[in-house]
Amino acid sequence: MRKLKYYLTNALYSMIPQSMLSYYVDKQLKSLPEATRNRLQERVDYYIKIHAAFSLSQQSPKIGQFKKECGSTYFFDLLKVIKGFDRDLQFNFIHGDVTDVPATPTFVKSRPINGDNRNSVLLKLNEIRHYRFVKDNLEFRHKKNMAVWRGSGFRPNRRALLDKLYYHERCDLGRTDKEDDDQLAYVVPKISIEDQLNFKFILSLEGKDVATNLKWIMSSNSLAVSPKLNYETWFMEGKLIPNVHYVQIKDDFSDLIEKMDYYHSHPEEAERIIKNANQWVEQFQNPYEERLLSYLVAYKYFNLSKGGHLPQRDHPLIASIAKYVLK
Repeated sequence: MRKLKYYLTNALYSMIPQSMLSYYVDKQLKSLPEATRNRLQERVDYYIKIHAAFSLSQQSPKIGQFKKECGSTYFFDLLKVIKGFDRDLQFNFIHGDVTDVPATPTFVKSRPINGDNRNSVLLKLNEIRHYRFVKDNLEFRHKKNMAVWRGSGFRPNRRALLDKLYYHERCDLGRTDKEDDDQLAYVVPKISIEDQLNFKFILSLEGKDVATNLKWIMSSNSLAVSPKLNYETWFMEGKLIPNVHYVQIKDDFSDLIEKMDYYHSHPEEAERIIKNANQWVEQFQNPYEERLLSYLVAYKYFNLSKGGHLPQRDHPLIASIAKYVLK
């Protein structure tokens, strides 16, 4: 049902005329209080860290040439952001799990947290997979004093977790992908998100890039537990503070049980972290602000690609944003 709603919504959105889209954006920008403007500006500048004009090669595709050559969700999520802009504007785009920084400014879903990542321009892509939040009515103190994790187990960090703690009585861990030739494959049945919410500690382990489950864990009353984060998305994982928004453990998982014991014995500290995590999630749950932010990121990208002189004539969406663009 969730996927059906997603595809129906995007199909309808693709038919919205530019005049209606520009009216919507103009109305939203006009009604923004100053505090909200400042907060949104901080996010825009985080997603696109470039502040100087740049040029794209002649080989970069134009908006009018954008076709479905990648996964449907990436196509629809990018299309609904760029469709209202000038069809002749060029852009670069890499779909999928991106772990390296492109040579030129490029729209991506993910990027490395450390180092110079300015050319990686974040948009909210593959939204249906990554932006699921939960309603959790079970308080932390009433949950099982155990850690839970499910996921694909072939990556080294995940295998290290299973090798170390699969048989521990305080852990319910296992891989749910197809068993390979390894006799210690640690394959277990899947467990629903609802059932995982019965545990005090839910492990979040990065895969090729970010961990998909971190977002919904942080919307729950369980503690998100993770080694140091290396990648980030629209969720701004790079701004999360260890032991403020989530519990950070060592990369070799050697202190997991110790951290579990500590927060079980200090539930007030666990609940403080959970409250901070819930508050962090709230900023991503306003669909109007989220869509507006996507347009503002795209506007900044296209404007800088044109030396700060993005043509407004005959382009109502560009004109609407230019009137209120956050300085």
